Amino acid sequence: MSEPQGSESTRQLPVVEKDTESELGQSTSAADYTPLPTLDDAEDGNGRFWSARRIPAGVLALLVLAAAGLLLYDVVAVRADRPAMHWRRSLARELAERPLDDIWVLVGAGVATALGLWLLVLAATPGLRDVLTMRRAHPDVRAGLHRNAAAMVLRDRAMEVSGVQSVRVRMRRRKADVRAVSHFRELDDVRADLDATLADGVRGLGLSRRPALSVHVARPGRKG
Repeated sequence: MSEPQGSESTRQLPVVEKDTESELGQSTSAADYTPLPTLDDAEDGNGRFWSARRIPAGVLALLVLAAAGLLLYDVVAVRADRPAMHWRRSLARELAERPLDDIWVLVGAGVATALGLWLLVLAATPGLRDVLTMRRAHPDVRAGLHRNAAAMVLRDRAMEVSGVQSVRVRMRRRKADVRAVSHFRELDDVRADLDATLADGVRGLGLSRRPALSVHVARPGRKG
């Protein structure tokens, strides 16, 4: 007699969950989303480009030079037994007679404080926010890519996707916001192709920190 084939002779196969997230932390299950930023892209020791601040530095140097030269001239004139200039005598008298809570004293102090804070911010921040740092292929060479140029590259890559009618790309330092209009094909299919194409485009930019992608696909609006 043959053995009965029951439930005991069957073996349950393990269930494997499919990872729906791509390399850039994006999900292709929806047509509109905000992806998570990447965590595996290091800056490879490349910092941001620092602005030379030539205009603020030049203006400040000219003002300091003019004030120092005028004060030095007046001091030399006093040492030569000549009377001090009228502006210095008036300034000394005003500083000696006006109280600290006078409105003009407070205004002058506020202006000086704001100017000092502005100079500190310029000295402590790198500036050049429109330049994205690229990976350093040679230790003695640093390269940067303008954000408008990076946005143009991604826009050209997105226009190669079938079904895309127009694309608008806004490139930021940590995020690329892509808004596409599709006039045919399913939005999910267009969105999946854009995910793959733009992910490859971001890798091709050679940036030291890859920006996250935010892709939105919609139908063209009705003409009234």
